[in-house]
Amino acid sequence: MNKDVIQGKWKEIKGDLHKAWGNITDDEWEKTKGDATAIAGILQQKYGMAKEEASEKVSSVFEKYANSARESLDKPTPPSRRPPQ
Repeated sequence: MNKDVIQGKWKEIKGDLHKAWGNITDDEWEKTKGDATAIAGILQQKYGMAKEEASEKVSSVFEKYANSARESLDKPTPPSRRPPQ
């Protein structure tokens, strides 16, 4: 996933991650800096997940935001509504 999307949406992403895995503190989320591998590592430690399972779960959350960003880029921008001069 694009790092710009992660940075721009980090608070939202972190909120979704926190809803799913509430035993992880805000400090722990912040230490990951949005890195999917680091997040998966925390899930492995705190929840005893296998590496592959943790990676898949993190990827599914990130993908939701990547799709959202793609959809907003695909939408045509409305024409300017400036009055004619």
